[in-house]
Amino acid sequence: MATEIDLPTVKTRAVRGVLALSGRTFILQIVSFLGFFFLTVLLKREEFGLFFAVSELVAILGYFSDIGLAAALIQKKETPDDKDIRSTFTIQQILVLSLLLVAFLLTGSIKNFYNIPENGIWLLWSLLIGFFLASLKTIPSVLLERKLRFDLLAVVEIFEALVFYTIAVVLAWKGFGINSYTVAILARGVVGVILVYIFSPWPVGFAFERQSLKHLLKFGVPYQANSFLAVIKDRMMNVVLWKIIGVDGVGILGWAQKWAQMPLRFIMDPVMKVTFPAYSRMQEDKVELKKAIEKTIFFVSLLIFPALAGMLILAGRIIHLIPKYGKWEVALIALSFYIFNSVWGAITTPLTNVLAATGRIKTVFMLMIMWTVLTWIFFPILGIKFGYNGVAFASALVATSSVVAIYIVNKILGFNALASIRYPLTATIIMSIGLWLLLTLVPILSLSLPGLLTAVLFSVLLYIAILMVFLGQSLVVDIQKLLVNIKK
Repeated sequence: MATEIDLPTVKTRAVRGVLALSGRTFILQIVSFLGFFFLTVLLKREEFGLFFAVSELVAILGYFSDIGLAAALIQKKETPDDKDIRSTFTIQQILVLSLLLVAFLLTGSIKNFYNIPENGIWLLWSLLIGFFLASLKTIPSVLLERKLRFDLLAVVEIFEALVFYTIAVVLAWKGFGINSYTVAILARGVVGVILVYIFSPWPVGFAFERQSLKHLLKFGVPYQANSFLAVIKDRMMNVVLWKIIGVDGVGILGWAQKWAQMPLRFIMDPVMKVTFPAYSRMQEDKVELKKAIEKTIFFVSLLIFPALAGMLILAGRIIHLIPKYGKWEVALIALSFYIFNSVWGAITTPLTNVLAATGRIKTVFMLMIMWTVLTWIFFPILGIKFGYNGVAFASALVATSSVVAIYIVNKILGFNALASIRYPLTATIIMSIGLWLLLTLVPILSLSLPGLLTAVLFSVLLYIAILMVFLGQSLVVDIQKLLVNIKK
């Protein structure tokens, strides 16, 4: 195993890692955006809803597949040895195969309970096989993450996305319906495993070292307990909602949630991927850690806030311009609630990330208990009463409780969330008012995609101008540093 990297290297690779993953995410978002868009045009609402619901069902298994051992390998201060790695792999494969056996045995019961059609069962089985293939990628991915080699992980994810969406869209265009997903999932899984082992080969083997597992489980079990609460809060709730609001309602919520979270996936995923191991390496230096979290929140809100605001204003106008897309107009109210949820997520996700990375996993666990309880109280009640829009409103309602996480991190690190977001938030509000006024006073811009693109360009320039007024030279300096790292 390679030796550990020092703090200066951590900081350098963290910045480059974010840039590499951001570049990857930019490509992925283009692929994902186009693929998702074409699939929502070509497939029926209930077909999209079936894929979303069955995916949530299988995704639940992922939270039981390694009991937090992979995260423990990343977080561990010392370099993991072969015993650590092989013991983790052994436990993971035992769990994965056990879960797959249970899932296959329960297929008939699941089919009857949710009235899943035959092609939906093939989709379920392909997702289960994809789940097994994904488990084989865990160890080589962990080894790359410890070295902050996110550039190589980026290549794997780009190829997986290209394979998945290309096959899914082509087959959907040919009229294969939900079977388009079935084939695409299997192809993606095979390509991902091959590539990650090319980039990060390791001496595959099995072991069961008690002392090694005991050390890893000390962090891994509490970490996975949080993941278990997350799956109860989100995944299992979506499966319950499948029964309450039906597959069409799940499809509507899935569409709204997907679009509202797209800016988060574009920015937040690479940042969170890099900052967890980076924060873990910085956990002894609270001054550097405080600076890092402040920079993270500022960077995330700087990009996510205006993207969400623009989506809120433009979504309805875009739907009316795209042929065969009017079927999603019913999801606009839900979209607005999920956008509000994403605003909170942009702030609190980095905060829970720093708590976990610095070993305060019990604090994160208590936060997850709070969010889980609130979710299971409000989602079913409002879902039964008001349907899918009630569920979306419940999501926004639960998101406001994130102020508790902000308070906790502020108490520990002296972090001031308002100071980190005040300029991006103010600039976003002014930009939103400007965009709304432009579209109201010049309604012809809403009648064509070029017109809407013109309005978007105006809002981007307005946003940049406002930031220059607020931040001046410091913004220029940050951009110059960013360009230097991009060049490197």
